[in-house]
Amino acid sequence: MKITVKMNQQKLHDIEKAVRDSAVETMEALYTDLVSSQTMPFDTGNMQNNQTFTESTENGAVLITGVPQARRLYYHPEYNFQTAKNKNAGAYWLEPYLTGNRKDFVKTSFAEALERRGHELFITS
Repeated sequence: MKITVKMNQQKLHDIEKAVRDSAVETMEALYTDLVSSQTMPFDTGNMQNNQTFTESTENGAVLITGVPQARRLYYHPEYNFQTAKNKNAGAYWLEPYLTGNRKDFVKTSFAEALERRGHELFITS
């Protein structure tokens, strides 16, 4: 018995691109959900609106908050966070997505985005 396997390199590339694009879309959805939850500390809005962003990486995507005070604010719940602009502002603003009531958000968002791209990828072929 002889078996021949031919790999369609273009399809493999398209699948990898779909995974990366789905990861970026997922991180953008996470950012949107985070902003709408009003949990990030907010004074001038620079940290939330200008310095928190999605970046594509070789292996997918990440959500970055690129200001020095982010780490200090994130790990110090004892601070007196103002809540005039973000009513739920406080420390550990990503915890609901890691261990709390939103822990399935990233997994579900990624699966939906990848499934949609998979349908597009294989139906149009």
